[in-house]
Amino acid sequence: MHTTRRGLMAAAAGLAIARPAAANETLRIGAMPVGSGWYVAAAAIQRVVAPVLEGHTVEIIPRGGGVANPMVVERGTAQIALSNVQTAVLAANGDPLYNGQKAQNIRALVGGLNPVFIGAMVRNEFLRQNNFTTLDQILDSGKPLRIVMKPQGSNVPPAVDTILAAHGLSRDKVRANGGSIIQVDVAQIPAILRDGRADILFDTVLRGHPMITELSLTADISFLDLSERSLEALARVGLRRAMLPQWFTGQSGPTRSGDFGTVLIAHASVADDVAYRVVKAIIENRDRLVSEYPAFNAFKPEDAWKPENTGVPLHPGAARYYRERGWMS
Repeated sequence: MHTTRRGLMAAAAGLAIARPAAANETLRIGAMPVGSGWYVAAAAIQRVVAPVLEGHTVEIIPRGGGVANPMVVERGTAQIALSNVQTAVLAANGDPLYNGQKAQNIRALVGGLNPVFIGAMVRNEFLRQNNFTTLDQILDSGKPLRIVMKPQGSNVPPAVDTILAAHGLSRDKVRANGGSIIQVDVAQIPAILRDGRADILFDTVLRGHPMITELSLTADISFLDLSERSLEALARVGLRRAMLPQWFTGQSGPTRSGDFGTVLIAHASVADDVAYRVVKAIIENRDRLVSEYPAFNAFKPEDAWKPENTGVPLHPGAARYYRERGWMS
């Protein structure tokens, strides 16, 4: 894990530092690479926010991820960003994942945007060849495992490390046993599984996720339940137990999973009026956002301020809006 954490922090530190946005400046939204669910989400947010922020140009940063984005905001590279509730809390507390560095300036704007599940997807040919039916059997088999997942900066690699450790494995042990760990951008993942260069994908799963949708339609895969050991281990690092609904081809029903949660965060020095207008635009354009990004269908605006949905303190501008609506005292 130490190598993983050093790589994460080096990547976050390497991002250009910029001042939080003021009038007549660019407001940057931290997302993930093009093709990811969060890039689509950020684009939808950009379209509803830009018209209400006079004097600001709103841009998307097409990199980062669930782990990196709290520090992207802390360092001012983005003024607002999509984050997982879990990683926002870990960053604010200076968890070892962040080498003890604390994101002391991150504040919540809108929480409970959508659940973010961790999913395990496996090629059916691999299951048939080895007479596997469960993820437990796969991870406990001692056979070479070819795993594909996103690069560092996403919340996926730390979650995979937790799942592997629950079964007495690590990335190094997987490699030593003749397996492989492939980390690539989301756009490359479907072809890697279709071509048989990997057998197991661990990834975040959202309703309408572009890459997962493509994969489920073009590759012969099954979604498998996470093991009880994995779920217990993930709960210890902040993922809530959850059932991944039956959204995709390859699912025979809901599957057992963990939920990272999603919150839009901002730097504490973003002007209160800017934060207020961003929150107002998102809340009052919920239906439009859902039409462009179906994962937001789970979003309940009246619950967007609640601590369990934000993880970190509310920005004063956001709190003002929720009080005006009568949702929070």
